[in-house]
Amino acid sequence: MKQKTVISSSSNAQVKNLNLLQKKARAREEQGIFVVEGRKMFEEAREAGLLVKAYACEGFYREKLQEDRDYFQNLDYEVITDSIFKEISETKTPQGIMGVVKKSVYSLEDILKKPDPLLLLLEDIRDPGNLGTILRTAEGAGVTGVILNRTCVDIYNPKVIRSTMGSIYRVPFYRTDDFAGTLAEIKKQKITIFAAHLMGRVYDTEGSFERSCAFLIGNEANGLSEEVSKMADIRIKIPMAGKVESLNAAVAAAILMYEAARQRRNAL
Repeated sequence: MKQKTVISSSSNAQVKNLNLLQKKARAREEQGIFVVEGRKMFEEAREAGLLVKAYACEGFYREKLQEDRDYFQNLDYEVITDSIFKEISETKTPQGIMGVVKKSVYSLEDILKKPDPLLLLLEDIRDPGNLGTILRTAEGAGVTGVILNRTCVDIYNPKVIRSTMGSIYRVPFYRTDDFAGTLAEIKKQKITIFAAHLMGRVYDTEGSFERSCAFLIGNEANGLSEEVSKMADIRIKIPMAGKVESLNAAVAAAILMYEAARQRRNAL
């Protein structure tokens, strides 16, 4: 294999763009790409055919060539000095490999056409770790689609991406500018909307979630807005002991998603 020229300057145009993509949602939106870090996320993007370009630090590059000389074959890639790679990485202990990946594009129609959909509707989720965990849990629970309003944290934020542990490649999602209008369309499709709400009734453990349904989950601190919660068909709450009033948004979403999965499994 021909010796690859090593990028050694932080003023290199590609390095600058990687930094931009890591930090700015607008750059990710305009270019239609995002950055993933680490071997697992990189390999899954490669297998899914979504990888645009690879970037390896010198140490990783040398190590991989010793293990498998064909590892970088048929890849568009660059090698970066270890120090520059560490500067652009968003992780404390970089694994030495990152990739620029194409965004997946789903339409509302793609999500709603699934038979007996199980949807998650997110309003104003701001914490990247929460959103990534919700996506990862959604895959595990068999959720067919996630819909976000515009004030949710960017789903391609590096912290969100890491928290999904690869589910970002597999869970269909749709970001809407008109959340209320999207909810109206969901209702038109005869999908029952349940709002997780402090003023709701304890959810029914038998049968409520067996057919087409969606769960509305609101902001970590303030919950759902009044406008959105009014659009739900039913307000529900998770039963709790002690003086606890509410749960973390990702935890609450997980409980409801897995309760729906349990009911659907038992109905088979």
